[in-house]
Amino acid sequence: MNRTEKREFVASLAAVFAETSMVVVTRNDGLTVAQVTDLRRKVRAAGATYKVAKNRLATLALDGTRFDGIAPLLKGPTALAWSQDPVAVAKAIVEFAKTNEKLVLLGGALGTQTLSVEGVKALAELPSLETLRAQLVGLISTPATRIAGVLQAPAGQLARVFGAYAKTGEADAA
Repeated sequence: MNRTEKREFVASLAAVFAETSMVVVTRNDGLTVAQVTDLRRKVRAAGATYKVAKNRLATLALDGTRFDGIAPLLKGPTALAWSQDPVAVAKAIVEFAKTNEKLVLLGGALGTQTLSVEGVKALAELPSLETLRAQLVGLISTPATRIAGVLQAPAGQLARVFGAYAKTGEADAA
């Protein structure tokens, strides 16, 4: 990379850090090209991005952002993963790391909060944003369903009472 390319890379990475909510730092201890391709595919499917960046350039891009707390993690062969949905990126990286010991999770940052490895793993165990939204909609719609059932219950009870009187009337007539 020449100086212009480095400046452009630092500027684009700084723009990414300004827009994203979660950054995860990993170490690649001998991942093959096929394994990295598989990891990138899984991360992309989760709506996140995975990129290997030179530590010096990544540190320059982190300077002055809310993620500058992860700069000490950038030593050795590291890579960054980021996303707007913090649970999705954490889940994708943690799931891949479970099946491949060559990908080592170093930590991350959620906004200004720097996370340890345990923090990222705990975040990965949370339900995804889509699941939380579905649960919220379910919680909101459940009371409405119950109210409709309660309002319909008296009419159903009256119908059963009238039905019972009708049956007794038929039995008396017969």
